[in-house]
Amino acid sequence: VNGVMAGCKPEYMPILIAAIEGMCDPQYGVEHSGNTPGGENLIIINGPIIQQLGFNYTQGALRDGFMPNTTIGRFWRLYLRNVAGFLPHKTDKATYGNTWRVVLAENDEVLKRIGWANTAEEMGFKAGDNTVTIARYTGGGSFSSVSGDTPETLLPYVADSVLKYHMWQLTFTTSHGMGMLRPLVVITPILAETIAKAGWSKKDIQNYVYKHATIPVATLNALRRTVKPENTVESPSGPCVPMFSKPDSFKVIVVGGPGKHSAYINSGHTKRAFTKKVMLPKNWSSLVKQYRE
Repeated sequence: VNGVMAGCKPEYMPILIAAIEGMCDPQYGVEHSGNTPGGENLIIINGPIIQQLGFNYTQGALRDGFMPNTTIGRFWRLYLRNVAGFLPHKTDKATYGNTWRVVLAENDEVLKRIGWANTAEEMGFKAGDNTVTIARYTGGGSFSSVSGDTPETLLPYVADSVLKYHMWQLTFTTSHGMGMLRPLVVITPILAETIAKAGWSKKDIQNYVYKHATIPVATLNALRRTVKPENTVESPSGPCVPMFSKPDSFKVIVVGGPGKHSAYINSGHTKRAFTKKVMLPKNWSSLVKQYRE
């Protein structure tokens, strides 16, 4: 019923089921949907189903208007409200909050070409598996004109933006958040290809950002911020506190317009990203053909 109200097509049903299995799993923690920071869920799609169902994963990847991206994202919010009981001024206690998000389909084609694992593979699934990954983010935004032709010249822009989109959310790493600052860094294919050409992997990006998205301890002391970092990294300005408890605290995905030197930071903290496999019926190919016609 919620899928119909959201405008989903019948062939989207396996994805809806996988998404709700994720919502119901204790490891996802749906009860945190209405907490004070007001995180909103994002669904990331991987696998051949992206092509089969016509997801947009190039230019305008975060725009609404593409049917599978838009309707499945809308479905999540409807189900959360109508079935899970997520109600404003009642179970939703967010200070501000945001609206629902369209589904983000990762560009598996580019990843395969440059030899990087996609999000599903990083979460322990096989290449070619259809999966949905769900996680909450409190906000975010894009930054353009990422100049350079090497990882060393491109990634300072990324690290700087990660820092600026978070800053005092550092507390979710150093004090009461138990290392739960887990943003998402989205880069375009042209950036990914340039970085991969130099022999760098997603893990190398994570390591770089971990070391460079930092706040000087002197800055924290000057503002009398009460934090007790477990670890620091050295920089020209002295010891610094990393934004994250460890390099793989955040994910890097590849999607967006093919000719754009841009990136996007989904900011905030979450319990963790959680992935479910999309289980398809045996007659899937014939069903897709039937409904696509």
